Amino acid sequence: MLHWSGSTAEIRDHPRASMTDIFTKTKRSQIMGRIRGKDTKLELRVRRALHRAGFRYRLHVRKLPGSPDIVLPKHKAVIFINGCFWHGHVCRGGKLPKTRRKFWKQKIERNRERDKENDKKLKVLGWRSMTLWECERDEVKVIRKVSRFLGR
Repeated sequence: MLHWSGSTAEIRDHPRASMTDIFTKTKRSQIMGRIRGKDTKLELRVRRALHRAGFRYRLHVRKLPGSPDIVLPKHKAVIFINGCFWHGHVCRGGKLPKTRRKFWKQKIERNRERDKENDKKLKVLGWRSMTLWECERDEVKVIRKVSRFLGR
């Protein structure tokens, strides 16, 4: 087995290399572990923009279904900031990988189902929810969208 260790990759030479992951299990685990669920670049930009616009909020309230990214108690509203790939958004970033399509399709469909379940649970509890997507990068448009959602 040829094993190469570099600063960005560990690659294995394997007869089925085109069908398997090019990283060792340890390296893949490290890569996947660095994917952030909180404090993503987009989330930080949205939070700064909301604060500048005068909105006050709480973060990742675990007592609410789905642990929303931003909770605005005064408005009884929550905002989820979703990654296009992980939540199956219909945009350039939401495309399925070319390998292990069945696995990824099932995983992403389950994420979408969970998102719908959480929205329903929040509604039953009297909370309104909205979703911002990773591909929505225009700060002015995002604030306008949130302001409309909050009735401001």
